[in-house]
Amino acid sequence: MKRTRRPADLDHRFDSDSVSRTLALIGDQWTLMILREELFGVRRYGQLARNLGIPRPTLSARLRSMVDSGLLERVLYARDPDRFEYRLTDAGRELFGAAALLMRWGDTYLAGPAGPPIVLRHHDCGEIAAPTLVCGRCGLEMTAHNVTPEPGPGFREPA
Repeated sequence: MKRTRRPADLDHRFDSDSVSRTLALIGDQWTLMILREELFGVRRYGQLARNLGIPRPTLSARLRSMVDSGLLERVLYARDPDRFEYRLTDAGRELFGAAALLMRWGDTYLAGPAGPPIVLRHHDCGEIAAPTLVCGRCGLEMTAHNVTPEPGPGFREPA
């Protein structure tokens, strides 16, 4: 089997690109599932454990990691004993678009014959949402066919 290799002059751009750094924070299944629950309003440890069926040590580790990385904040909601809930930070809420697009992809390619198990109703128009990635400058839809990656301000030239 012949293996293809990236051209040597492009290797360096994959060392610290934004997708790699983001996936290092949220790329495992449990973190994404916790993020989904948080985006749907679940805040408490017990609710997360029940909804996800996640082992408690795994849930504790993922929540700690998400707090440490700035996606969630741990907030006291009761005393005697102290009880905490986990709330999305601005950085965590910013991942809604990515989660909605993943959900749309799953609904398109993985939903059964009955259709998607969960839909999102858009409050502004009252309709079932069709999440779409649009350009923040012109408002037109973005696809892999109408964008071109270019060096950004953080781009590093190869050594």
